[in-house]
Amino acid sequence: MAERTVRFGEEQIVYCLERKTVKNINLRVRRDGVVAVSAGAWVPAERIDAFVVSKGERILAALRHFEEVASLAPKPNHYDDGETFYLLGQALRLQVTRAAQEGVEADGALLRLSVRNEADEAGKRRLLEHYFDRACWTVFNEVMEEALPPFYACGVPTPCLRVRKMKSRWGSCMAGEGIITLNKRLLCAPRGCIAYVVTHELCHLIHPNHSKAFYRLLEAMMPDWKERREALERSAARL
Repeated sequence: MAERTVRFGEEQIVYCLERKTVKNINLRVRRDGVVAVSAGAWVPAERIDAFVVSKGERILAALRHFEEVASLAPKPNHYDDGETFYLLGQALRLQVTRAAQEGVEADGALLRLSVRNEADEAGKRRLLEHYFDRACWTVFNEVMEEALPPFYACGVPTPCLRVRKMKSRWGSCMAGEGIITLNKRLLCAPRGCIAYVVTHELCHLIHPNHSKAFYRLLEAMMPDWKERREALERSAARL
């Protein structure tokens, strides 16, 4: 198996070439980020390179998708003093203290967790999850209300908002039912990135696809959506 590199625009694509007794050139982007290509021994390497370049847009989109999926995988928390949590792009250091009254509050730098038993990991997890769940509803509803007015002009009614854990997407839209679902982990990202995901899903209420018409609408509703998407990807990688 040989490793080869081609250029697609300003990007480099590295792929692994395996010679097999196959009729066509076959290409697959694996979840681990490996671009695997197989071709017959008689096919010139230059022709294979050209084939990979012709699939460049699809390859890069798949690589970005798998990177996003990996970034969305939940990281284990132990709820120990000093552990870092993220809220709206801000890193908060967990401060665990023993107190008769249990609760959670954030002050911009610290996430203060008051518990009766500091060794009760399940109890600490329950308190923090409840705090972040309430924050999700508050923030996501605020962002939705801010994004909706121009959609009302297009005849879009107020959608039903759902919030849940999602493995591979920041959000989803069931256009026929008027339901938008947002990933709980989106709360970790900056507010502007949340607004991008909300606007993206609202556009799907009009165009339930990724057609040119969808992207024209997204551009009209949020001219800087590409910058926000890139910021979300950077944020996901950091978080």
